[in-house]
Amino acid sequence: MKKLNYLLLTTILLFFSFAINAQTADEIIENYIENTGGVENWAKVNSIKMNITVSQMGMEIPIEQYLSSEKTYSKISIQGREIKQGVFDGETLWSTNFMSMKAEKSEQEDIQIVKDELAEFPDPFLNYKKNGFTAELIGSEVVDGSETFKVKLTKKPKVVDGKEVPNVSIYYFDTKNFVPIMMHEEVMSGPGKGMIMEAKMSDYQEVEGLYMPFSLSQGVKDQPGQPLTIRSIELNVQADEGEFEFPETETAVQENN
Repeated sequence: MKKLNYLLLTTILLFFSFAINAQTADEIIENYIENTGGVENWAKVNSIKMNITVSQMGMEIPIEQYLSSEKTYSKISIQGREIKQGVFDGETLWSTNFMSMKAEKSEQEDIQIVKDELAEFPDPFLNYKKNGFTAELIGSEVVDGSETFKVKLTKKPKVVDGKEVPNVSIYYFDTKNFVPIMMHEEVMSGPGKGMIMEAKMSDYQEVEGLYMPFSLSQGVKDQPGQPLTIRSIELNVQADEGEFEFPETETAVQENN
């Protein structure tokens, strides 16, 4: 009986291993797109507007984020003030300097990086082959108790400080639902160069026929992440053009009435 149980367990483990290995990166991505709404529904998305809450230092900080294939902004509300970050109108990229509270324009390299990222909208896997990206299944791993497929997505290189650097992300897809629950990227510039940034995604909910994560955590790998809660997601919202305008005044901080 013990021998029979051992053989049965071995068979189950071999079957599970075969099921993992039988998947290809293309099949995992196809299942992901299908399970979260399908190609046709994703293709209808022209813009995404999210209302996010970040808990920090005992405060609930609201953030409004807008994304499209050409424009983006993040608007942070702190103690009655609105501070904008990563504002891009298709040509000019600017952010508020938290020290001086003045709007500062970004350099061309940063503009190109944002343009390339927005070109992936609404999802980097939707048209990844047409965009010249490659996807590779590089194994499996348990993430927070869930078995995942580990998929390496290689995009076109970024230009940082005048040099091309790799542009690689590692996605961890839940093997049951085929949705990413974690993503890793290496920081290629700045003080954090060489660090692995980690994002975790959970609480997938339906938004107009699409399934998106409503709970996020962002930070450095192997360190506690910053939790973010998405309060609402709206699709195909037309943003006010004034949201993208570079401030002509000395300060980028606006007092709310």
